[in-house]
Amino acid sequence: MLIAGLAAIVLVIVGETALFTATNTQNGGTASIVADAKPQVARPPATAPMIIPAPTFSTGATEPVQPPAPAAFDKTARSIDDPTSIWFVVNKTRPIPDAAAYVPPDLVALRGDIPNPNGFPLRQEAADALAVMADAATAEIGQQLVAQSGYRSFGVQTNAYNRYVGQLGTAGAELTSARPGFSEHQTGMGIDILAVGSGCPVDGPCFGDTTAGQWLAANAYRFGFLLRYPADKTAVTGYEYEPWHFRYIGVDLAAEMHTQGVTTLEEFFGLPAAPAYLD
Repeated sequence: MLIAGLAAIVLVIVGETALFTATNTQNGGTASIVADAKPQVARPPATAPMIIPAPTFSTGATEPVQPPAPAAFDKTARSIDDPTSIWFVVNKTRPIPDAAAYVPPDLVALRGDIPNPNGFPLRQEAADALAVMADAATAEIGQQLVAQSGYRSFGVQTNAYNRYVGQLGTAGAELTSARPGFSEHQTGMGIDILAVGSGCPVDGPCFGDTTAGQWLAANAYRFGFLLRYPADKTAVTGYEYEPWHFRYIGVDLAAEMHTQGVTTLEEFFGLPAAPAYLD
């Protein structure tokens, strides 16, 4: 406790002992206070404040792993020039090599429950895919598909072409019938499809307006088939709209074309349009 009325305090340090002498301003007396004093320790010079980074906390969550980008479709995986390849492109400027003698390999009869009024075969892979597609049409829309035409030999195609020329003239015939040696039917992978009870022939747009025709246009790619001659691509393919004519190209290519929205083989493979024969 401090002494009231002190006017002055004199501090004397001797060794480690501090003597405080205080003068009482009221009575002139003095008083001494003795206390221990510790020696002063030199302080380090001031330094810049240390900056401590804010703590970080982990929630245990990880960044989502991005799936690898899908590989680009390989357009060179199969030949478009070999008539035995399911990607072979035949049109009015790309004939079948040695067509007069060409017969495709592995031709087979269609499954017995698929109506096939003319008895035309297909190549094995195309015939198997047609059977699956026919089953799907029955299950999904209650329609029985009809294999109106399939493989046609060079000779049979010659007869068909000449018949159309007789009916329509050469210009009219060549909008709907291929010259012999230029027909997809001779590859064993082209097929004309109708449906039981449709009432439509393989001429004109009739079949495209039926339940089966619309289902095929929307779903044939699932089974590896392509609607080969769309209504808006005559300038590319050289043929009028044929809603019944489908070409087997395999599920991988058909699905890729569907995904990209490309409807002709010429456009997909970057080939020239083929609106007319070269001669």
